[in-house]
Amino acid sequence: MATSVGGYRIGEVAQRLGMTERTIRYYEELGLLDSVKRIDGGRRIYTEDDVRRLKFIQKLKVLGLSLQEMHELEGLYRRHGSNRHVLPRLVELLDVHLATTDERLHELAALRDEIRSYREHVARRLLEDRPGVEGAEPLRERTTP
Repeated sequence: MATSVGGYRIGEVAQRLGMTERTIRYYEELGLLDSVKRIDGGRRIYTEDDVRRLKFIQKLKVLGLSLQEMHELEGLYRRHGSNRHVLPRLVELLDVHLATTDERLHELAALRDEIRSYREHVARRLLEDRPGVEGAEPLRERTTP
């Protein structure tokens, strides 16, 4: 719900975006938000542009960009006044994060194979250690939903 001066209170923005008020203030302190309007005794009022910027910050965070990288992008935007210099750097940063994610996925796949192999080894040992137990079945691997 917009205030009578045409903006949103911090609590409204926080609820709308699923963020805490503290996080929004922190992003403002870091300079990731343009100067937020203040009314009656310093109360913050956020515009639709502020809300869009916070959504963009959330998206960048989900994509793995650090606050330092976001600050760098903000600095480029402020210096050049357009996305002409920001977007190539954003693509560069996303490429680095893609490569890191691919590497991590490869490591996790190798770890999964190692865990599966060791689990099979342990299950065989359990069967070997149960002499005389007829009909003993191997432990079955649990599947995750």
